[in-house]
Amino acid sequence: MKFLLIRPAARFEGKPIISFPMTHPPLGLLYLGAVLEQEGHKVEILDYLVENITREQLKISLKSSDAVGITFIDNFQLVADISKIIRKLNPRIPIIIGGSYCSFLPKDSLVKIPEADISVIGEGEQVILEIVNHLNGTKKLSDIHGIYYRTKKSIKSGKRPKIIKDLDTLPFPARHLVEKHEYGISPWHYKIMNNVTALISSRGCPFSCGFCSKYSNVIEDWKFRMRSAENVVNELIEINKKYNSVVIVDDNFLADKKRAYQIFDMILESNIDMEFFIEGARVDTADKKLYKKMKKAGVKTILYGLESGNQDVLDFYNKNITLNQIQKAIKLAREMNFFVYTSFIIGAPIETKKQIENTIKFACSLPIDLANFGVLTYLTGSSLWIEAVKNKKISPSEYAIIAEKSNNLGNFTKSELIEYTINAYKAFYFRPSYILKQIYRSLLRNDIRLLINGLKYLTIINKWGKNSPQNV
Repeated sequence: MKFLLIRPAARFEGKPIISFPMTHPPLGLLYLGAVLEQEGHKVEILDYLVENITREQLKISLKSSDAVGITFIDNFQLVADISKIIRKLNPRIPIIIGGSYCSFLPKDSLVKIPEADISVIGEGEQVILEIVNHLNGTKKLSDIHGIYYRTKKSIKSGKRPKIIKDLDTLPFPARHLVEKHEYGISPWHYKIMNNVTALISSRGCPFSCGFCSKYSNVIEDWKFRMRSAENVVNELIEINKKYNSVVIVDDNFLADKKRAYQIFDMILESNIDMEFFIEGARVDTADKKLYKKMKKAGVKTILYGLESGNQDVLDFYNKNITLNQIQKAIKLAREMNFFVYTSFIIGAPIETKKQIENTIKFACSLPIDLANFGVLTYLTGSSLWIEAVKNKKISPSEYAIIAEKSNNLGNFTKSELIEYTINAYKAFYFRPSYILKQIYRSLLRNDIRLLINGLKYLTIINKWGKNSPQNV
């Protein structure tokens, strides 16, 4: 049996819209590809994020396929559009959809994507094999764990989802399925890392930030799980045969410091020669001894979610960190000469204009290389979303809602929030001291990639500033 797996992507002016901080291989699909190939099935992946795939290309791929799987986060319309094309090209081929939207709104996803046959909840590695058994005629849909499915008259659910307790039992992602593509492309379409792939060493997060979607809020038995240090390093050894750099995409890679020490010790012992980008780190895990080991092992970049320059806003988000911890962690990261990415959120419902200004000033006071500012969005499965649904401020079927005044979720209009965000970018990036320091640091590293990225970023920010907030 052959599966065609698809990652859709939105496009603007002919280019894909890329999320911060860069493009990654579709790890979820690569895991599905690995388990399917392990069972003797064939797999092809079409990644619209890195390739402008034509209707004719899709038609050719469909001709040799027995089923289609599509993953997505929130843009169900993209999936609906692709599904319509698929259904026209092949009226009978089964269409399976999955990803976070399906996990949080499994029935709604089938309503909004009428061409889809099955919606998968949570982890798909075991589910996809059960679906194979159904397609082979040996299993009923009603007996499959973690799905909703369409019948002629209605949408029904299978059995409750099963959680993969031991992540070490999973095969490594089938990276060969996308090895022809280049990843590591920034939102402003410049390459951040060369010859890069991605790795995830855990699933879930042990913390409960209010703005984060959490499967544990909607999937029974879901919990934070980690792969063993040995399993992670064995994958890195395999990766290092083809790749020069890797992005670690865990929500919180350093959550268990003992495991982190083990991983980096083993990396050094194994003579793995790679550049590492840790995309999810908390400031309360900052530790000089650990950071020194990370630097020696090849860590070059860390991304921290800082969120706010106001302690009461951090407390509202349930971040469980302090401004002092932020300052110490960023200072230590700079001392290690890591490239420091950070993210901030604007528009908490308790936030005032003065507090937004505090966040901007706080960001400018820190030795940060790159800061991302975004408007607070109520995401399905987050504590904020659950509370808003309970208070009937938003509908249970709404996936992502901006925290704006008109829907009683914030103190500012959408236009005001966008304007504050643009002002934050301009205040942070157009400082002469910042620009000079970045030039100096790029020369010091003998790496001008990020300097060129920065110049592109400044150009985009300047373009934003020339437009009205309503048009951004």
